[in-house]
Amino acid sequence: MLGPPVLKRGRGLQKTPTKVLTTVRLDADVIAFFKAQGRGYQTRINDELRKVVKKNQTTRSTRSRT
Repeated sequence: MLGPPVLKRGRGLQKTPTKVLTTVRLDADVIAFFKAQGRGYQTRINDELRKVVKKNQTTRSTRSRT
């Protein structure tokens, strides 16, 4: 025998947690669109949501100045 089996390692814990585990219900066609682009579809969805948040934060700060 060659010794203990090698365990597959994951990424492990983040040093500083920046993400929150959540459940979101999205339309099937939205998921299909992002999955069709390949691996990393959850990251791409997060990136698109971040763009919307950033745009709305900019819009709100501009509105509050007037």
